[in-house]
Amino acid sequence: MKIIQITDTHLVRPGRRVNGVDPEAQLRAAIADIVDRHADAELLAITGDLCDDGDPEAYGLLDDILAPLPFPYRLMLGNHDHRPAFVGAFPHHPRDAAGYVQSWLDTAHGRLLFLDTHEAGVIGGIYGPDRLAWLDAALDGAGEEPVTVFLHHPPMPDGLAHFRNIGLHDDGAVMARLRAHRPGVRHVVFGHVHVPIAGNDRHGIAFSSGQACAHRFVTDIDDLCPAWTDGRPCYRVLVIDDFGFRAYASEVGETPTAKATFCAGP
Repeated sequence: MKIIQITDTHLVRPGRRVNGVDPEAQLRAAIADIVDRHADAELLAITGDLCDDGDPEAYGLLDDILAPLPFPYRLMLGNHDHRPAFVGAFPHHPRDAAGYVQSWLDTAHGRLLFLDTHEAGVIGGIYGPDRLAWLDAALDGAGEEPVTVFLHHPPMPDGLAHFRNIGLHDDGAVMARLRAHRPGVRHVVFGHVHVPIAGNDRHGIAFSSGQACAHRFVTDIDDLCPAWTDGRPCYRVLVIDDFGFRAYASEVGETPTAKATFCAGP
């Protein structure tokens, strides 16, 4: 199964920039590249901060940008988003019974879980008892394959000084649920941090995030106020198969400088 991950698109009204970057141009270029090179993907997952300030017009722009995709998508909310405005633009996007923008999808390689960690007015994420009840039910019905989890806020320490107090404020509840899931967790995929990161928690659960598609942080794990920077539009290609989980970073507009002199055979 091939899944495309984009994260932290931070759309605003057309013509506006965010931290020196045009997020509309970045996302349009990424989607065009995905349609051109990865039309065989089965799903696009955008892991939050879809828009920079929850502007309804920006969500309408997102709907327009995603229109060329030949496969479905799942969208998650981040701290910059606004749930009512999102629902207004995407009224048919899956939500749970309480109205949170979270859902699950069963595949040949296990259940995919898409969590909603957005809480209005909170920079970090919230995942309280009502959302945990949904997660418990989703895990209970997940079958015998490991689950793969997508959300905006990292549910484990990410080691970045800037994000030390603005991660997921759940006292470890999400990770406790995942550790208790008997068939296991294939991978936790998140956004929020604006830098690529990969690792595993102290109990061995693997996690990673791709680079932000819009503005980025200069990677400095100890800087409380790191600098923003620009970069090429980007996304990740996630592959789940009988061998496990793999993630491949892709940047739009890379210029080839040479052709490989050795090409492995079949």
